[in-house]
Amino acid sequence: MAAGMTLAAAAGPAYLADVGNWRVGYEEKLKAPGGWLSVAGLFWLHEGENSVGSDPKADIVLREGLPKRAGVFRMKQDSVWFQAEGSAEKLMKPDVPGPADVANIGTVAITVIKRGPKTGVRIKDTEAATRRDFTGCKWFPAASKWLVKAKWVAYKEPRTIGILNLLGMTSQEPAPGYAEFTLAGKQLRLEPITEDDHLFFLFKDQTSGNITYAAGRFLYAAMPKDAVVELDFNKSENPPCAFTAFATCPLPPKQNVLPVPIAAGEKKYGNH
Repeated sequence: MAAGMTLAAAAGPAYLADVGNWRVGYEEKLKAPGGWLSVAGLFWLHEGENSVGSDPKADIVLREGLPKRAGVFRMKQDSVWFQAEGSAEKLMKPDVPGPADVANIGTVAITVIKRGPKTGVRIKDTEAATRRDFTGCKWFPAASKWLVKAKWVAYKEPRTIGILNLLGMTSQEPAPGYAEFTLAGKQLRLEPITEDDHLFFLFKDQTSGNITYAAGRFLYAAMPKDAVVELDFNKSENPPCAFTAFATCPLPPKQNVLPVPIAAGEKKYGNH
């Protein structure tokens, strides 16, 4: 198999309709009450009591219209407890390893997150301005040339690669191999990490910071079969940090910076 064969036979009307339906579903997830557009805050906890409420002097500040004193998060070494005003204290499980417990205050849902040595709380609010004012995603027209059958090269021994996030923290993530393909007359490769039961590619290209989001984009793919992995760049998407300032997105490793423009998938959102 030549690396980078496009799946032209699969890219007929049914395929283009599938891409359209996928994009609609993607936007619906963003707009959902618990989607990334509802993220309205991120606060790092300190040991002891962390007050929460709409009082500007609170450690965790909620929007106006919510209770000035809504409760307290208490961090005790590696554990976080939440006590709402007038209620009993309860232990809050974080998102790692998850699933995270949720503390609800009116339209707000608060979860505890772990990022390396840091512990914080993420605020989601169904009344968040980012959700209320969402103008819709922008996409390149789907085209068959961006549906690629790539050669999969599996590593003989388990490897990890360092993934930097927006906080400046690096985590070592499992990398099972790499995808090799040809686009714009150039032989390219992308090295994914594994996430659940699929491959997760973080990449940048020559459109990044111009037509597409500067920090790069995400692409998910099914696990390879018979040394082949299907890469559908028509379904490449922005990371959550393209929509909210309160995400802790992973960034593409240097080996995934492609020397060609990938004019496919999601474009920049708003002024980002």
